[in-house]
Amino acid sequence: MSDDSDLLRLGSFTFRSRLFVGTGKYRDIDETRAALLASGAEVVTVALRRVNTSERGEGSMMRLLTEKVDGRPRFTLLPNTAGCYTVEDALRTCRLARELGMSDLVKLEVIGDEKTLFPNNQKTLEAARILVAEGFTVLPYCTDDPIVCRELGELGCAAVMPLAAPIGSGLGIRNPYNLRIILEQAKVPVIVDAGVGTASDAAIAMELGCDGVLMNTAIAGAREPVRMATAMKLAVEAGRHAYLAGRMPRRLYAHASSPLDGLIE
Repeated sequence: MSDDSDLLRLGSFTFRSRLFVGTGKYRDIDETRAALLASGAEVVTVALRRVNTSERGEGSMMRLLTEKVDGRPRFTLLPNTAGCYTVEDALRTCRLARELGMSDLVKLEVIGDEKTLFPNNQKTLEAARILVAEGFTVLPYCTDDPIVCRELGELGCAAVMPLAAPIGSGLGIRNPYNLRIILEQAKVPVIVDAGVGTASDAAIAMELGCDGVLMNTAIAGAREPVRMATAMKLAVEAGRHAYLAGRMPRRLYAHASSPLDGLIE
């Protein structure tokens, strides 16, 4: 979005775009770059355990992610702890990101189940508490549990990132009612993370009042990823505008757009 009055603030970071994207599952680096640019995303998440951070040569992922425009980084990197199943591994990965000079803004994942990739909420809370104390800007991936989301916000996370459906499933928002409760009580931004499959899912999340959407497979797994990236950009923007505009009331019966009173006989 270009409206400077409607910025997304995460700790000390400020963004215009409310679409966060990943870098996995694309055919090659050229398709990755084209999709990232088409999405308009400012924040790009990268799995430190799956990317060679020391490789900066032509055609490398890190070369793409560290591109500069007019002397400024094109993207804000969001290192994530994907693949971490313990608090210790998650902490180590975040600290490595800081040591590499990537960012203090981190996406915290502590996975609890290999098949579903559902997060372990108890371990996520434990790791988040330590990272917040160490000065990280923490964005935790969690289940759509209102209590867990409230606790993560209370201990100092910059946002909460409840899943809409299992990672990579493309099932869309399975429980909008939980999301509504999370949004109602949230004192930090709420970013839907995981499960979005197509543009309408992203728009619905934003219309509910979510502050952003993070996705990877929904774009990379599409038949035309670059075109889908454009669709997601527009969907997030449209959903945000619709939420701010306030939808009309739902009615059971018709309500004429042109009143019948005062008709010319």
